Amino acid sequence: MDSRKPLTVSSVARASAVNLQTIRYYERRGLLPRPPRSGSNYRLYTPEAVARVRFIKRAQELGFSLREIKELLSLRATPGARCEDVRRRAAVKVKDIDDKIRTLKAMRQALTKLVAECRGTAPLTACPILEAFSLEVKS
Repeated sequence: MDSRKPLTVSSVARASAVNLQTIRYYERRGLLPRPPRSGSNYRLYTPEAVARVRFIKRAQELGFSLREIKELLSLRATPGARCEDVRRRAAVKVKDIDDKIRTLKAMRQALTKLVAECRGTAPLTACPILEAFSLEVKS
C-alpha cells in the first residue's frame, strides 16, 4: 500500500480488520476525524487512520470504553501530557476489571450452588433454581 495515497473507507476497514460500518461509527463518535471527500464524494483517509483504528480496537480488547479511548486519544494529542496520565487510567481499568472478576466469581458460586441443589426431577413449579430467583433480597 502506497503510504502517501489517500485510502477509501473500505481500504481502511480491510487494513484495520474491521467492518466499514465500524469506521463510520468511529467517525460519528468523534474517534476518527472526518476525512475530506473526493470529487465523487468518497471519503479519503490518510494512512494514519489505519493506525488509529487499530489503536481503538486494541484498547477495546483491553476493556476500555469508547469514551475512555477518546480520552486516551486526546491525551496523545495534548502537549505536556505525560505517560503517568495514561498509566493512571490503565490502573483504574485494572481495578474495574478486578471488581468485575470478583462479581463474576460470586455469581458463579451462587449459581453453582443452585445447580447442585437442583436434581432436575421436580416439576417446574417446584424448581429450586426458579424459587431462589423469586426470593426477596434483603439489603
